[in-house]
Amino acid sequence: MSQDKTISDFSETSMPMQDYIARVLGYAAAGITLMIGTFTGYFSGNILLISLFALTYPHLLQYLTRSFRARHPYGTRQILIHGDAILCGLMLALIGFPLELTVLFLIMINTSFIVVGSVTAWTFCVISLFIGAAIGVIGFGFTRATELPTAVFMAASLGVGMHLAITAFNSHRQARDLMRLKRKYQGQVERFQQLSHKVSKYISPQIWESIFSGSKEVRLETQRKKLIVFFSDIVGFTALSEQMEAESLTDVLNTYLTEMSKVALKHGGTIDKFIGDSVMVFFGDPKSNGTKRDALACLAMAIDMRRHMQILRKKWVEQGIKVPLQIRMGINTGYCTVGNFGTESRMDYTIIGQEVNLASRLESSAEAGEILISAETYNLVKDKIMCRLKGDVEMKGFSQPIATYQVIDFRRDLGSDPSFIEHDSEGFSLYLDTQKVKSYDKARIADALESAAKKIRNKIIV
Repeated sequence: MSQDKTISDFSETSMPMQDYIARVLGYAAAGITLMIGTFTGYFSGNILLISLFALTYPHLLQYLTRSFRARHPYGTRQILIHGDAILCGLMLALIGFPLELTVLFLIMINTSFIVVGSVTAWTFCVISLFIGAAIGVIGFGFTRATELPTAVFMAASLGVGMHLAITAFNSHRQARDLMRLKRKYQGQVERFQQLSHKVSKYISPQIWESIFSGSKEVRLETQRKKLIVFFSDIVGFTALSEQMEAESLTDVLNTYLTEMSKVALKHGGTIDKFIGDSVMVFFGDPKSNGTKRDALACLAMAIDMRRHMQILRKKWVEQGIKVPLQIRMGINTGYCTVGNFGTESRMDYTIIGQEVNLASRLESSAEAGEILISAETYNLVKDKIMCRLKGDVEMKGFSQPIATYQVIDFRRDLGSDPSFIEHDSEGFSLYLDTQKVKSYDKARIADALESAAKKIRNKIIV
């Protein structure tokens, strides 16, 4: 039995039955009291009809409201309790408000009000009680009641006492059932949390959160969004797999993917999938900070991964892995189709499109330890990140060569006197890494720069 079915059974079957029993006892107490009062001559003979009505009313009401109660259990309960309050007020006005009966019946009816469960409901029930009394006074007039016979008082006391006892018993049983239901619910919640924690390992945390927060529907639908797409893989991993046992290779791969995943999540990337030693991540969905900030976050992740790989290489060397593993990365920016693909029974939240293919091609074209980005991405990050124009590259699936840029590092991390010098303007492009210049090339490069400077100065003079 499901949790919803359990709660439904409790609210729609148990509560109406308890209300019915309490209503039968309450009206029986009033009817028997009026009947005894009539037989003793305290009330007029017309009151006997009222007592008969009180004895039959709850049963008739239960029968007439069953279909409506099945559809609207809460609303039915509220309407009926207000009806009880009005009828109680009418009855007290009809019998002249004898003090003892008024006090006893007010205690009984207020107990029913309190069981409804809220101060607001109790307040409106009291208002209904006064409305009923006012209607009774206006309709029947007001005659001050005389001293109440002992038999009538005893009948009323016994009836009200039984009503209170049964109400207390039902409330205790209801509280006990609620505690059992709460314990069962807590157990199911704990099992659900454990299950959800296990399932969450199969999808990206951002997608998981968006589904459970209700911001995304689990259905086959897609949309076009501008995303930053990232691919990476390990250079030389295939060769390494031929040299290592499967168990050791699996440990290396899982360690690598675990560390790269931590870096991706730290920078807010949505991990799409792992394909062997390849990692696919995208920025801009399900949450986006704007294309420029998403691009900077993606580049920060890539640079962080490259640095983290140095730590992993040292760790693997200590484990006897002599092959110096390095990663290569490709990043592209563009409009992609993102959403749920597959069937109604099996879906995969992913991205597709030409821009995704370009990011993959950039990764394949990158050298070991290199981060290769497209011109679109470069234009978004060039003020924060130093890059070097690598040139146009022919790529499979693209008719025109693709302009590519090699990522160096964040400008802020290059220091006040960096070894890198760059300048780009129309007709002139300069990129210089003084640390990589070979000694035998220094004189030739200096001559080339002096010659270029001389030509520019002569052009200015002319």
